[in-house]
Amino acid sequence: MVLASAAALPVLLGTASCRSEDLFAGPDPLAAPPRPAPDVITLEQVIAAEHNMIQLYLAAIGGSRAAGARGLEALLAEHRQHLAALRARLILPPGAPASPSPAPGAASSSPGAASPARGRATTAQLRAAERASAADLVQRLGTAEPALAQLLASIAASDATHVTALGGG
Repeated sequence: MVLASAAALPVLLGTASCRSEDLFAGPDPLAAPPRPAPDVITLEQVIAAEHNMIQLYLAAIGGSRAAGARGLEALLAEHRQHLAALRARLILPPGAPASPSPAPGAASSSPGAASPARGRATTAQLRAAERASAADLVQRLGTAEPALAQLLASIAASDATHVTALGGG
């Protein structure tokens, strides 16, 4: 009993030191937010590139109802599915700011995938953007975690088939 009261004496007298790191072992709430994980950065970049690809297809289709435009609409639908699958994988912690969708015409992380400033895109531009996108995605495979790498490989394969569908070899 005497030993227990001797240990409590500094606390009762207010002389015990109380350091915040003794009470709080988590991240510093006053520090800057932690950096996103590499896969989050990859997802954000691929989402931006996919968004730009969609804008490029929309520019190519324009208001056309020609048979060629219907073929482009089918490819556009696949890109919209890719975008939905990518966004579904992007899970942000509560309170973290979601990266805004890039504005139409914003630069992307993959060369050749940028949207034209204004006007219509050509089939050649679409083909070049698809080829560049497939190459960019394949380069990312080695650094992505397995589930993300599988999704990126699937999208890259789809982009490669789009090159062929657009008349490329």
